[in-house]
Amino acid sequence: MRKLYLILIVTLQFSGLAQNKELLYNFTAIPQSSMVNPGADVSYKFYFGVPVLSGISANLGSSSFSAYDLFANNGVDFNDKLRNVINNSSSKDKTQVNQQLEIFSGGFRVGGRDSQSYISFGAYQEFDFLMYVPKDLAILALDGNRDYIGKSFNLADLNVRAEVLSVFHVGFHKKLNEKLVLGGRAKLYSSGANATSTRNSGYIYTGQTAGTPNLYTQTISSNLELRTSGIATFTKDEYEGSIPGDIAHNTFFNGSLGLGVDAGVTYYIKENLQVTASIVDLGFIRQSKDIETITYKGSYNYQGVNPSFDPTNQPENIFDEFDKAIPRDTLYNKYTTWRPTKFYSSIQYSWGESRSGEDCNCRGKITRKYVNAVGGQLFAMSMPVEPFVALTAFYRRSIFDKLDFKATYTYDSYSSKNIGLGLSGTVGKFNMYALVDNILEFKDISKANSMTFQIGFNFVFQNSED
Repeated sequence: MRKLYLILIVTLQFSGLAQNKELLYNFTAIPQSSMVNPGADVSYKFYFGVPVLSGISANLGSSSFSAYDLFANNGVDFNDKLRNVINNSSSKDKTQVNQQLEIFSGGFRVGGRDSQSYISFGAYQEFDFLMYVPKDLAILALDGNRDYIGKSFNLADLNVRAEVLSVFHVGFHKKLNEKLVLGGRAKLYSSGANATSTRNSGYIYTGQTAGTPNLYTQTISSNLELRTSGIATFTKDEYEGSIPGDIAHNTFFNGSLGLGVDAGVTYYIKENLQVTASIVDLGFIRQSKDIETITYKGSYNYQGVNPSFDPTNQPENIFDEFDKAIPRDTLYNKYTTWRPTKFYSSIQYSWGESRSGEDCNCRGKITRKYVNAVGGQLFAMSMPVEPFVALTAFYRRSIFDKLDFKATYTYDSYSSKNIGLGLSGTVGKFNMYALVDNILEFKDISKANSMTFQIGFNFVFQNSED
C-alpha cells in the first residue's frame, strides 16, 4: 500500500492538465515543430528558446469517463458513480497523462549563409502515466464474488506504467534540394523514477459444485509483477527526505540511462503539395538505479464452505496456506523499458501565393510562400495492449506575414469532436505560440475526456537582409 501511495504522490507532483501533438506537427512557423519531425522544413540563422518557457505542454485523456462522471454534484452516491464508470468501461479503456517542460533549446545554421543545414539541441523533462481500466479487479473489489459464481476475473487487467525522466538531445537536418528535407535526432534519457506493471496474467475463480449449494471451489492463479526503479528508497521507514526533490535530483543527475533516436522527412511532390513522416522516441532505458521487483506468483485452491473473515474467527491456517501458495518475492534485477514510440505522417496542399517580398521565414527557404494550406495527419503510438491511433484534418493560414493560424479536427479513442486551435506570432525576433485542443469542452472542462495545451516563447534570428 505504501508503494501504491508513493506512485500516486509522484503522479500528483509531476502531472498537469495522449501525447499526440497534432497542432504542433508541421506547424513550421514554430521552431519546436522539429521536435515532432526532425525533417520539418524549418529554417533560421539561429534561435534559442526562453529557458523553461520555450515549451510547456500537458495532456490528460480518458477514453471511458470524465471527471464529471465521478464528481458531479447530482445527488448520486460516489460508490454508485464509480460502479457505473466501471460497468461502462472495458479493459481496453485507458487513462493517460503526459507533461513536458522544455528546460532549454536552441538551433543554428551550419555551413554558411546559403546553407540549408541546421543543428538543434536542448533538454526537457517529461512525466508519463498510463493506466488501463482494471475492470475485473474493480468489480471484484466493489461487489465481491457473490453474484459472480462461475466467472473468472482476469488479473491481466492490471496494466499500468509511470515514469519521470529527463531527455538531452541533439539533432541535424538538411534541405538536400527543393524537394527533399531529411533530419535526425539522438537522445540521452535519464529516468528518475519508473513503475511498470504490464506483464501480468492469472485469474480468480469461484465455482459451486452442483447439488452442494454451500460448498465452493475457489482458485487463484497469479502471475503478478511490479517493477520499480528510483522508488524503493522512498518506501523505507527510515527515509526522511523530500520525495519530489529527490526524484528531481535523480531525474537530472543520477537516473537510469537510455538511448533513443528520432527521424523525419519532408518531400514536395509539387511545389504546393508535400508529404511528411517521422518516428519519435525509438529508444529504451536500462533501469538500473534503486531497482526492486515485487512478484506474486503461484496457485491457490480452496474447497469448502465460505470462510468467515471476522476478528473473532480468523482463518489463520487459510492465510498461511495462501502465503505459501502465492508468496511475495522481492528481486533486484535490472530491467529494460521501451519508450512509447510515436509515428506521424501528413499530406498538405497549399494555395494562395503570398505577396510578401521575403524569401526566408521559419518554414523554410522556398520559391513561393502560400497563404493557405489544408491536409490530413496520421498519428500512431505504441502501447501495452494495442496501438493508439488518431486521424487529424487541418487548415492553416498565414493571417499576416508573421502571424500564422492552424485549426484541427481530430478523431481518436478519447473524443470524436476534438477541435483544436493554434496561433504563432513573431514580433521582431520574439516568437510566441499557443496551442489548445478540444476547445468545445471549455464550457465545462469537467465533462471533457481529453485536454491538451502547449505554449512557448523563442527568439528567432534570420539574416539581417531577410
